[in-house]
Amino acid sequence: MPEHHTVAEAFREAFRCHPAGVAVITADPGDQPVAMTVSSLISVSASPPTIAFSLSARSRSTATVLQAETVVVHMLRYPDLELARLGATPGADRFGPGIAWTRLPTGEPRYTNVSTWFRARISGTLAVEGATLVAAELLEGATADLAAPERESLVYLDRRWHRLREDSSGVASLALLDEEYRDVFR
Repeated sequence: MPEHHTVAEAFREAFRCHPAGVAVITADPGDQPVAMTVSSLISVSASPPTIAFSLSARSRSTATVLQAETVVVHMLRYPDLELARLGATPGADRFGPGIAWTRLPTGEPRYTNVSTWFRARISGTLAVEGATLVAAELLEGATADLAAPERESLVYLDRRWHRLREDSSGVASLALLDEEYRDVFR
């Protein structure tokens, strides 16, 4: 069993091995739309439907998201891998030519190729060293009708993207999507 010199080192090692789902958060408080990839999305309550996620202080998009009253949470699947990478790449044009997006009637930017999404109202924030924890109540949205979600899931583990796969006996396991690619967000 490896020993760690500090709690911070143990924390990084533990969460490096802790798989998480992938989402993209979009917002526009009136200046311009922003988007960022997160792997910290959690459910908080079913009634009212409430979620939480963490925004890194290192991201240039964080301040803009925090100025918005509402956001759109896009829950990504394997076919959305390129959008996950786009939202995690600093300086990338996340709403440029060739990117399928629109504005909801209420003004928020939404990626139209993502089948599971929710518009949410930010209900609270908690600033902590290096990040801000955001709680948001879901207002509307749509979900994908997936016959086999285990074949469509996009998972973030060890700073890399993975896809769940099912072998011939029906056992699910992770498949690394790109041996050389390590994304740029943590």
